[in-house]
Amino acid sequence: MSRSGAVAAAHPLAAAAARDVALRGGNAVDAAVAAQSVICVTMPNAAGVGGDVLALVRSPDGAIAAVNGTGRSPAVWPTLGTGGAGDTVTVPGALAGWADLNDRYGALALHEVLEPAARLARDGMIVDEALVAAVATHRDRLRAVSPGCPVLDVARGERWTQPALAALLDRARETGPGALYEADAAEAVSRAAVAAGGALTAADLRTHTSMLTEPVTVGWAGARVHVQPPASQGVLLAMALQWLDGRWDDIDADVRDHVMAEVIGEVFAHRDECAARGAALLGETLDVDTERAATHRRGPRAYLHTAGVATADSDGWVVSSLVSVFDGFGSAVHVPELGIFLNNRADGFTGGANAARPGARPVHTLAPMLATRPDGSSLALATPGADGQVQTLLQVTAHLRAGADLATALSAHRWRSEDGNLLVEAGHPLGEALLGRGHRVLARPYGDGAFGSVVAAGLSPDTVPYSAADPRRASVSLTW
Repeated sequence: MSRSGAVAAAHPLAAAAARDVALRGGNAVDAAVAAQSVICVTMPNAAGVGGDVLALVRSPDGAIAAVNGTGRSPAVWPTLGTGGAGDTVTVPGALAGWADLNDRYGALALHEVLEPAARLARDGMIVDEALVAAVATHRDRLRAVSPGCPVLDVARGERWTQPALAALLDRARETGPGALYEADAAEAVSRAAVAAGGALTAADLRTHTSMLTEPVTVGWAGARVHVQPPASQGVLLAMALQWLDGRWDDIDADVRDHVMAEVIGEVFAHRDECAARGAALLGETLDVDTERAATHRRGPRAYLHTAGVATADSDGWVVSSLVSVFDGFGSAVHVPELGIFLNNRADGFTGGANAARPGARPVHTLAPMLATRPDGSSLALATPGADGQVQTLLQVTAHLRAGADLATALSAHRWRSEDGNLLVEAGHPLGEALLGRGHRVLARPYGDGAFGSVVAAGLSPDTVPYSAADPRRASVSLTW
């Protein structure tokens, strides 16, 4: 806790950048953007300027806004998912999203907010084991799609500089998002995507805008929980919380994990409808068996990545956010002139209302949440984990409702519904009970990446900022 501000972020250097910018006079929004942009330098496997950002912002007056920095598929898409890695690329939305966050809610100029990321890219970072491991995992794909990309040569402990990325960030500091969406930069993005089999054009980038909307909101234990509206699948968390809220006290504590897993199966049956229907899905009836596990569902899908940032300050600003390129290194399409990897968010198209089509945003896995209470307190939570995000946040909020403090709620054992199985962290006190209720339980080590890595920040009723980080992965929290 702190008198001034707090941050939790997926990388130590990102948290340090948030504090640095805040100490220069920035608010929690500036701090969040600074941390997000540093993550895009230090964790190119998880996030980047070639990817996206989604954020929920609480203003000092208590209003909640949703900023959707994601892009569309090509407006003219002749290859429509058949052209290879480049055909998975949608317009990168992160840089425009940062500019919108900074312009609407920030206290500093974008020039100052992006300075730590530009400096880190220019001066270099010490390569850690996480990045080396990510490169090893995706080496064959990177070599196949972008054989000359510099990240293939990183070695643990060395100082790695990214001059092209530094130059892009410096241009963005001076000229704003046009540094990516106009002129030579837009042409470079299109050229890389097309060379890898895609159809994205410079015109697609020039016409890009963020979505600035209101969140989807439901009641939960006397609080209000706000999630991202379409095209995010955050509404699935709202559906689960709404169903559970009125039934919570009637469900025995040792049955709640089973019931939540069943609720997750029900809400994910509507995943393809998220972008088309949004809050209207809250009217859907959920058929939940509180005694036995359903066996007819395949459930959420299996994949990971993404990085979270949560910030709060004593003026009343709170931010819950995620940055992502989707899969590891996104599409693996590297733009050498800009030093970025392009996302593969078009792989988020599935079927039905979420079928691949030109000029559309697919349903997004990014689903930060922000809870507010009548006493003025608030809590921002976000986690990586794709389809696991909704599940992890549901379990953390459930632990808090059951009386756990934040640290305990973050460290408690978790499960994840995935492809018809229920992955359960080793040592989960209800693991055997879940098996007994018919779940196909697969044990995973405590801290396995499948269970997410939550970042949390908020305000107490007397506007004291605080933050906390999940013990899983390398997330850290700092105050100032």
